[in-house]
Amino acid sequence: MHQNELTFPFKRYQIQPVWRADRPQKGRYREFYQCDVDVVGSTSLVYEAELVQIYDEVFSKLKLPVVIKFNNRKILEGIAEVAGIPERMVEMTVAIDKLDKIGLDGIKKEMGERGIDDEAITTITQILSIQSLDELQNALESSERGKLGIQEVQTLLQYLSAGQTQQEIRFDITLARGLNYYTGCIFEVQAKGVAMGSIGGGGRYDNLTGVFGLKDVSGVGVSFGAERIYDVLEELKLFPADTSNSLKVLFMAFDEAAHLYAFAALSKLRAAGVNSEIYPDPGKLKKQMKYANDRQVPFVVLVGEEEMNSGLLSCKNMQSGDQEKLTIEEIITKTQAQ
Repeated sequence: MHQNELTFPFKRYQIQPVWRADRPQKGRYREFYQCDVDVVGSTSLVYEAELVQIYDEVFSKLKLPVVIKFNNRKILEGIAEVAGIPERMVEMTVAIDKLDKIGLDGIKKEMGERGIDDEAITTITQILSIQSLDELQNALESSERGKLGIQEVQTLLQYLSAGQTQQEIRFDITLARGLNYYTGCIFEVQAKGVAMGSIGGGGRYDNLTGVFGLKDVSGVGVSFGAERIYDVLEELKLFPADTSNSLKVLFMAFDEAAHLYAFAALSKLRAAGVNSEIYPDPGKLKKQMKYANDRQVPFVVLVGEEEMNSGLLSCKNMQSGDQEKLTIEEIITKTQAQ
């Protein structure tokens, strides 16, 4: 829609709900949020390196240990060529993509069911066992497409070695990703220490924009699966303690007059940026304290006739049990520092 208004390369990010006809199960949702990052209008592999850095920075800030895997579709095309089945490259990659789920014997069986002959299956599985790029270069010597893929992987590794990363980054020849519009580098992120599918993935797509009327414009992008990341953080107990308990101060009042006074004080704390609430009903202190404990509120402020007359409110630290008389300004200073 805006191809004549944009300056290329064009970078963008987007966070939106998406839908998929999946059977709901752990880590698989019919509706979920996806966070996308893309660069359109350049074939430079520097953008692949930048996307890896984005993954690295985000998961490092979340303190979530992951492995960022990458491969290249051209290498997979080269494997299909060397195996003598270039026309069955899609069937091969669909099978390989399930390696983590069904194992090597499982993908051999699936390739056979998809019409790939035994000799080709043997060649494919032998190449998939290769660990080094030098060995892979020799194995794909007869495929120009495969050798180009290896060159792109080597270039990406050079960029990554020049930058700084904290997470594990690994070349994985078995990484295939099932989406057939990928044409170059492909990525997948897996969390360590938890049984969950990928929590991120993406790759280079040279021809996708042609579907929308913009031909010969290469792009590369990755996505984050927000719900899966949430599930992993929850399972590994990596959420900061104050994330779900961001309420800092709860006002409690003994009667209606004190409730009005407390409401005015509440407004001052909120204006100062202190996350505060007031218990909706004055009166029974036991009930109000139970609510404060259930919410794990760090501070409660008690307001009664004495507090209204003196202007000094009773501020109780719910962790230590200490209680002191403070002005509104002193309460603001104390709670902002926490």
